[in-house]
Amino acid sequence: MFYRFSCKLTKKLKSITLSRKKIIFYTCGDQKKQANAAYLIGSYAVMNLDMMPEDAYSLLVSRNSTYIPFRDASFGSCMYNLNILDCLRGVHKALQYGWLDFSNFDVEEYEHYERAENGDLNWIIPGKFLAFSGPHPKSKIENGYPLHAPEAYIPYFRNHNITAVIRLNKKMYDARRFTESGFEHHDLFFVDGSTPNDSIVRKFLNICENAEGAIAVHCKAGLGRTGTLIGCYMMKHYGLSAAEAIAWIRICRPGSIIGPQQNFVEDKQNSLWAEGDVFREKMQNECENGKTAVTRILSGVDDISINGSNKNRASNKEEMDLYNDDEERNGLTQGDKLRALKSKRQARSSSGSLSQEENKIHTRSSSQSLRVILQASVQGGNPLALSDQSDSRKRTRSSLPASGGSSLSHTRLVRSLGNLHVVSGDRDPMCWEPCGSHRDTASAMANTGPLINLNMAQVHLQTHCLQRM
Repeated sequence: MFYRFSCKLTKKLKSITLSRKKIIFYTCGDQKKQANAAYLIGSYAVMNLDMMPEDAYSLLVSRNSTYIPFRDASFGSCMYNLNILDCLRGVHKALQYGWLDFSNFDVEEYEHYERAENGDLNWIIPGKFLAFSGPHPKSKIENGYPLHAPEAYIPYFRNHNITAVIRLNKKMYDARRFTESGFEHHDLFFVDGSTPNDSIVRKFLNICENAEGAIAVHCKAGLGRTGTLIGCYMMKHYGLSAAEAIAWIRICRPGSIIGPQQNFVEDKQNSLWAEGDVFREKMQNECENGKTAVTRILSGVDDISINGSNKNRASNKEEMDLYNDDEERNGLTQGDKLRALKSKRQARSSSGSLSQEENKIHTRSSSQSLRVILQASVQGGNPLALSDQSDSRKRTRSSLPASGGSSLSHTRLVRSLGNLHVVSGDRDPMCWEPCGSHRDTASAMANTGPLINLNMAQVHLQTHCLQRM
């Protein structure tokens, strides 16, 4: 959605016929649509107007406007809120590290592979982490959801330099179906909907730090457990705050990181930042000592414990028992429910598609393969050089003050806002359709109703002289 919105707004700003007119972006009085609209225009300001997230957010709340927070895709009460500022900061970090670049983004290819029938996969960090739904012994349709055998993914993995697969759910397929095709395969099981223990987090980080290429991570639906561990890596190696990591992962793959997993990621933030500092210091010392560049490295921080709520490690016997979890074997798990909901999501309306001319603004030929633009962080110098770490903060407020702060600069999106779920009382959070979800991209502008109390695009045009670009 963000890509399509950006294309349409940029085209209007460049239009000669509109050069003497103000462009006003507005939506109706629906609070969910207002929050999504604020995210869209705020992200556009960060990406295209080089505004800091705090500055864009200040404009959004300049008339004492408040926006309901985004929430997870779970069915219970909300345990953790994401605010618009968190999303803007996540977008800013993505620009800084080169994860967001519309100049070579193929929206048709992205939407093709995110569909369940085509693999249900999304890049979280291009060239480093791919999240996907767990493979099955054979390709079939189960409860309306297409399932794929490991062999269905192998051509795509080879074409995109994926060298390792990490499985976080119980063993549904024989790992040899990947290893015999030349991929590394690792099992780090923990129960659906739960949080990993310290040992699993440490092993995951070590595997990813040693990987020669990109890593494909999956659990059952490729959402909760998958997003949780990828978020831990992002905090350690890129210095993202927990909220920034959760926001970016959900922008890329809606529905990720669920329930207590959100609080777990926040609890790990400070300790993972500390581990990252030790890791980078160790790497710098090795370089100064004349050691050759490393492609497979040890984390070097085994002596540092990850402080958090999960203190107990499962014994080998307990781990084997987890693989035989009765709920996962005999009943519907959280992953099953999320898959079912995802399979029911409406396909994008054809009325919301960009015209061929508009699509040419940013995209490459659909016949070209998706370009991965980010190399492994441990091989690309110090990813934190431009980063300033945000203070840890609890996500229980419904809005944030328009406070200043510093953040970052420009480049790549792997997902529209989609269903970044906004708190909606007791309603099923995945049943309502946000402004950014599979609708006409101009729907926020087409709705009749009050202005969103910001007239953000109008402010941009006045303060940045964007009547003509």
